[in-house]
Amino acid sequence: MKGPTPIKIKHILSPGSNLKDRFIPDFGELKRVVEDLKRMGYRIVLTQGVYDMIHEGHARYLEAALSYGDILIVGIDSDELTKQRKGPSRPIVPQKERVNMLAHLRHVSIIAMREANQSMGKLIETVRPDVLVTSTSTSDFGKKEIAIYKKVCGKIVTLPPQASTTTTGRIRLLTIAGAEDFAREVMRGMPDTVKHALKKIKGE
Repeated sequence: MKGPTPIKIKHILSPGSNLKDRFIPDFGELKRVVEDLKRMGYRIVLTQGVYDMIHEGHARYLEAALSYGDILIVGIDSDELTKQRKGPSRPIVPQKERVNMLAHLRHVSIIAMREANQSMGKLIETVRPDVLVTSTSTSDFGKKEIAIYKKVCGKIVTLPPQASTTTTGRIRLLTIAGAEDFAREVMRGMPDTVKHALKKIKGE
């Protein structure tokens, strides 16, 4: 191995968050690091997602993913890609913070970034993992996609959701709660005559 790769790998394998070494957005560098890890005998696992508002389901999913190998690489969707896939109100948590959160999870070895201008399979083709882990809740992977990526992956494993909690569900609850709080505030500020008129309209 040449250059800074041995030091980077040492930091990737150490228990600290070591964000500078574990976050590898450049796919050329990522490929070199992965090739070195494979030569050292490590089994590489790859998974991908948004990881917005990280919750226990994410943590359990990542733990389950790592159980299929030695090194877990997590591809995280950039803010721009997330908006394209999830809508203009997402993500709730910006990419820099999402990357930092993942770096502090003990099961995550390396974090990569999926950008909007890349094909959805670019990261998979770069890493060529021993195991690609997907979720039944991920719309990216149907039978067609699995057939394509089987050519560059040793094995593809699909996991069920690891908790009843979902980011979308949590956002929905927060939105409903916020709307209810806003309505109460508006009602408190209304003159009694307007409140009375609204109650008559509702038949109260």
